[in-house]
Amino acid sequence: MRALRPGLLLLAIGLPWPAFAHHLEAAPGAPLRATWDPWIIVPLAVFSLLFTVGWRRLAARSNLRPVWRQRALLYAIGMATLGAALISPLHEAGERSFALHMTEHEIIMLLAAPLLVLAEPMVILLWAFPLPARRALGGVSSAAPVARAWAWLTGPITATLLQAAALWLWHAPALFDLALAHEGWHAAQHLSFLASALLFWTAMLGRRGRAGHAAQRGVAALCLFATSVVSGALGALMAFSESPWYRGYSALGMAPFGLSPAEDQQIAGLIMWIPGGLVHAVAALVLVRGLLRPLASVERSFG
Repeated sequence: MRALRPGLLLLAIGLPWPAFAHHLEAAPGAPLRATWDPWIIVPLAVFSLLFTVGWRRLAARSNLRPVWRQRALLYAIGMATLGAALISPLHEAGERSFALHMTEHEIIMLLAAPLLVLAEPMVILLWAFPLPARRALGGVSSAAPVARAWAWLTGPITATLLQAAALWLWHAPALFDLALAHEGWHAAQHLSFLASALLFWTAMLGRRGRAGHAAQRGVAALCLFATSVVSGALGALMAFSESPWYRGYSALGMAPFGLSPAEDQQIAGLIMWIPGGLVHAVAALVLVRGLLRPLASVERSFG
């Protein structure tokens, strides 16, 4: 597991860069187009290439087990989902509608991020590098300060608090308007969303040692339920608000489909509240089911 840390750091550092090219520049009547921005295309292409090279090297050394093929499929779907959110017309549509902007964020945080975490691509990504580089990265990841920091960041409670803080702070009107008005702050906002989502789903779905494994899964399930409440509460506040929170979207006037800025925001709140809450709640139930399965086996053996 030590070799996994530097790969995830590479993934976390590299993937947020696509979000740096997001501005409220689209004219309301202009046709929607795909976003062929190098800040989006290059990082996605680089990480796809690294994964492909690492996969080929591993395949050349031994027969890949089915689990590795499953990870490759999950990684491909995760990267495709991320690319669809950032390259498809949805990305540009989010510049005209807060609801569509929220949809883009939800796809990144609730679909792409957990798929990439479930793929566990770090070993394959590391195999794309020469042997000296792999050894150097392994040495860095095994250093005590790095190991302690990583264990803290991917602890269920810490990761839950970090994601909740990112969601609530960046959706405060002052900070959100700052992000809409300045490219650098918008980059920081998207970086926070994606990085916190990767850490969160690593804490919820990542593998743990045998000691305390059941306890960790139990805490993760509670954190998932808590996250569904925390994010749902923020979405509910938006959904029930009768006035728009953000000057950047209010200044655009009517949103797509003839919605007023307030109605557009209410739909965005519903998107965060209902689908977002369901994803976290379902993930929590899956973890709880995994915890109860051994108990059911014990009961049947004594029955």
